[in-house]
Amino acid sequence: KFQKLFSNTIIFIKIQDTHLPKAKHLIKQTMTASAPLTRQALGYMLILAVQFGVQPILTKRYITNTCNTSACRSSVVLVQEGMKFVIASSMLLASGQWKNAVSGWSIKTWISVAGIPSALYCIQNLASLLAYQNLDPLTFNVLNQTKTLSAALCCFIIMKRKQSQVQLVSLFLLLLAALVIEGVITLDFLIPGGSSSSMDNGSIGSSMTLASGRRLTHGVAPVLLASFLSGLAGALSQKNLQSASGCGKSGGRNSYLFSMELCVASMLILSASLLTSEDGYTMRKKGFFDQWSTQTIIPIFSNAMGGIVVGLVTKHAGSVRKGFALVFGIFLSGIIQGMMGEKQTITKEKMLGGTIAALSLLMHCTHPYIPPSSSDTLNGKVQNGRQPGPKRSEKKAKKED
Repeated sequence: KFQKLFSNTIIFIKIQDTHLPKAKHLIKQTMTASAPLTRQALGYMLILAVQFGVQPILTKRYITNTCNTSACRSSVVLVQEGMKFVIASSMLLASGQWKNAVSGWSIKTWISVAGIPSALYCIQNLASLLAYQNLDPLTFNVLNQTKTLSAALCCFIIMKRKQSQVQLVSLFLLLLAALVIEGVITLDFLIPGGSSSSMDNGSIGSSMTLASGRRLTHGVAPVLLASFLSGLAGALSQKNLQSASGCGKSGGRNSYLFSMELCVASMLILSASLLTSEDGYTMRKKGFFDQWSTQTIIPIFSNAMGGIVVGLVTKHAGSVRKGFALVFGIFLSGIIQGMMGEKQTITKEKMLGGTIAALSLLMHCTHPYIPPSSSDTLNGKVQNGRQPGPKRSEKKAKKED
């Protein structure tokens, strides 16, 4: 439909160039629809899902058990950002797009394009950490899964990317899938007449009670803020990667260059915070690589590659569909842990959640938003890719003949 619509629009512009402003309005209106999911985008989403599923296992095995101080975690993040910068720059050089990517680059564009998302991500991490310290894991997981909805909202506000009614339903189904996979919603709760009508062994009633005081201000509010900032930073990144405003030319900003810019901004912000924090004092006293081992580099490399793939997914699929890949990653993580003999097993809830997530992705991809045709566009209505019909007077004349 889109191809027919654009081809007919271009043909009609050549015939009647006086209607060019109206044609531009139609094209701008059509571009607000969701882009189709290409094989390349689907491939990047699959890679991201696998990386996101494997990352918790690698982090727990090679970092959590050895690196148990805040200073050690800060050093891990710094090295991770530096490694991500090296990998992204190497890929940019190997792709042969370096000259075209850095054309017109300046510090001003770097600050405007990468500085704001980096600052938002830093605030998001701090808010998530504060919320995790003041909420039980169940409540945190429930509220944190709203980030896909916030991504859709921010994409609408910033990029005017609208969602169809079916796509909105698919987003809520994705939220349901995440809650089922996380174990927040049990199979007994979903099936009427089950042995239990509660969530998580009956604890949802107490855990989901939003108490006033410190729990609300230091737990619920920060996690909702982190969820919104995640969607906002994702929408800004998507705009810079896909639109001409990201680099001053068509095609958007190069994803490898954008990853490099985010790395530099993140390292500068984190290094500035370490100058006055207790973590920085601990690093200077005990050394930068305190509590490190030779295997610590494994999850760092994996996470660095994941960060680059996130940029590719955001550029080719969008920040909303990135949420689908992350939910599939949660599903894969449970399966991998079950196969490796971890405490977690492949439950019916995980299988059901994965099925719901696959269904929601199919619904989101096959039912994109299609903008309504304008009544005064191109001296007639363009509907379903057909050229405008004859005017009323012409129809009347033909009828009289």
